[in-house]
Amino acid sequence: MSSLSIISSSEQLSSKFFKGKVYNASFLLDTLLRDYDKRLRPGFGGDPVAVDVNLNIRSMGPISEKDMAYQMDCYFRQSWVDHRLEFHGNGTPTVLPVSIKILDRLWKPDTNFYNGKNSYIHTVTSPNKLLRISQDGRILYSMRITVKASCPMHLEKFPMDVQTCPLKFGSHGYGMPDVIYKWTYGSHKSIKMASDMTLSQFDLIDFPHGNETLYQHNIGVYPLRSFAPYLLLPHQCDFGDWVFSVLTVKFTLRRHMGYFLINVYVPCSLLVILSWVAFWINREATADRISLGITTVLTMCFMNIDNRRDIPKVSYSTALDYFIGACFTFVIATIIQFAGVHFFTKHGSGEILHDSDSEDDVDEDGHGVTSTTCSNKTYRLRTTYPRERANGETSAMIKDHQSMTSSDRSPSKEHCCIKFWNCILGSSSYRRRQQSQYKHFNSVSKIDKVSRIVFPLSFITFNVFYWAIYLHSNINHMVM
Repeated sequence: MSSLSIISSSEQLSSKFFKGKVYNASFLLDTLLRDYDKRLRPGFGGDPVAVDVNLNIRSMGPISEKDMAYQMDCYFRQSWVDHRLEFHGNGTPTVLPVSIKILDRLWKPDTNFYNGKNSYIHTVTSPNKLLRISQDGRILYSMRITVKASCPMHLEKFPMDVQTCPLKFGSHGYGMPDVIYKWTYGSHKSIKMASDMTLSQFDLIDFPHGNETLYQHNIGVYPLRSFAPYLLLPHQCDFGDWVFSVLTVKFTLRRHMGYFLINVYVPCSLLVILSWVAFWINREATADRISLGITTVLTMCFMNIDNRRDIPKVSYSTALDYFIGACFTFVIATIIQFAGVHFFTKHGSGEILHDSDSEDDVDEDGHGVTSTTCSNKTYRLRTTYPRERANGETSAMIKDHQSMTSSDRSPSKEHCCIKFWNCILGSSSYRRRQQSQYKHFNSVSKIDKVSRIVFPLSFITFNVFYWAIYLHSNINHMVM
């Protein structure tokens, strides 16, 4: 019983002490706010209020090239001294944690993000705000906000670009004679990044921060190169002309290349290489070469349109546009090359007509038609002869042609696997043996032979210059 009575008496004493502390804190707040006027800034008519600011950035992104904006989630902390809230006495706490509802009764700086677009304060499960009052009258006001700010981007080197996205904030209505903003821990340690923060398409290289002075006229905000501290310039006597203290952060972002290498550069390069297959297709296969060229051209067009969806419709060309345009030019050049082959080196159609009932004859247009038996099938080879020679010299030419084709009527039969293996190996002896059996078909143009070397060398040279220029400029930008 005695132990229970001791416990109950100690609980009563602690309860009374706790109630006394609560009473003292409530009485202290009522006393501090009794004659407080939140309409006037601290030290009204005297020195300007110094507002210390620091940021704790939890995450960044998305960063949109289309909207030219970026977004970040951070703890935005402001601190200033209001001597009207000083308190002293025995038993009073050093720091007084109070509810954020007290903010409605206190003066606070009207901080504004000058390049903000759509920012908001987190309110789940309650408004994410914090308020502390120290004995010397210093107020700490912290809130968790998501800031969406504009980021003017220069996309000439996209996707090997380095962007600098600024964040500018200051007072909306108080000029430098009334409010001055400065970094809490200086211009090098006042911004902290979360250790687990990652960006999907960018690397955060640096985030230098400092302060600026802006001159706001009735229609906008302009930087001042020189100014007299806390004094208005002679021509600033207008009611709407003020000099403002502004803090700035410049986030330097370097874009990742992996996504574009996998989805753009490698596929485009493979399409160009695929178009070179036409140089190894015989010039008589007109439909095959044209269909291959058209397919690669249409695929390049689709890839160009698809990649332009994610970037704004700028009036200049980006590095990606230059690469896709060069690949498109190489693909078009293969079709133009075949047009040259077809016009300058291909004579006669080389057309094979299936007809097992006809012998050597001359058709009504004066064309010599020769029957050729190959692999137990009879084909008719149409050879062009002038009409005026059809009655006389045609018979002699047909006989010569028959004697030439008679030795080719029974080519050696080979298994398809052997043919495929020799094709993979690129056997020149096998090709000469096949050409000796079919001398009158499938000739190879010298233009094709030259193109097999010129086109790959040209594409390799272009890539060397392309990557050397843009990667070198990217490194120089990072050094600067």
